[in-house]
Amino acid sequence: MQKTVQIYSKPDNLRIIENIIDDISSETKLATDIYGKVLIATVEAVNNAIIHGNKSDDKKRVFIKFMSNDKVLKIRIEDEGEGFDYTNIPDPTSPENLENIHGRGVFLMSKLSDDINFENEGSLVELVFKL
Repeated sequence: MQKTVQIYSKPDNLRIIENIIDDISSETKLATDIYGKVLIATVEAVNNAIIHGNKSDDKKRVFIKFMSNDKVLKIRIEDEGEGFDYTNIPDPTSPENLENIHGRGVFLMSKLSDDINFENEGSLVELVFKL
């Protein structure tokens, strides 16, 4: 299975992604626990692409590609931004960061997915889920 979609950087467009994940879940018969992980991690990644990558510029797009086989589901999210230093992300569980309202997205995505990879200086993230 492979699906590709592009959305403009508007938070309301997250609903499109949620609907696609629902469709993929039905199509691939995702287990409930995997569905929840896929939904939360993907929505977080797309939201980060909209807000941080594309700086909420509603003329810029986010490109999302879903690929699956019997063993894995891969989701690639790419924005039109300049990227970020994904090798130097503060640990949100450190005492000095516990009260920060930002900085949990990549941590959350890495905990929910089985693997996470960054490309293009961080403007592309790939989430991998074992099925």
